[in-house]
Amino acid sequence: MLDPGSNSELPAIPAKRYFTIGEVSELCRVKPHVLRYWETEFPSLKPVKRRGNRRYYQRHDVLTIRQIRSLLYEEGFTITGARQRLDGDGSKHDSELSAQIVRQVRMELEEILQLLKC
Repeated sequence: MLDPGSNSELPAIPAKRYFTIGEVSELCRVKPHVLRYWETEFPSLKPVKRRGNRRYYQRHDVLTIRQIRSLLYEEGFTITGARQRLDGDGSKHDSELSAQIVRQVRMELEEILQLLKC
């Protein structure tokens, strides 16, 4: 679902614990109002809310948003279809998410290695 080729234009996810809605918007190339709408449509997308009802997304939320973006914008799913796909995949979804995390960490480690070689 999320192969590295389809998201090669998206920036790497920094090694942070929490991301603001603006940061997630830039990382996923989706406008903030779309992210807020997706929160109402996808039960798996629940950012932490703190002072003043501000949203703080975690790494798994960013990966979920990238999956939703891929389903809607690249694979042509409707919101209902994307929701069913995410809910229906179960263990397949978890293994794909894990594979995506491993690929992301590997890319970041390779970048660090390149910096250390210089």
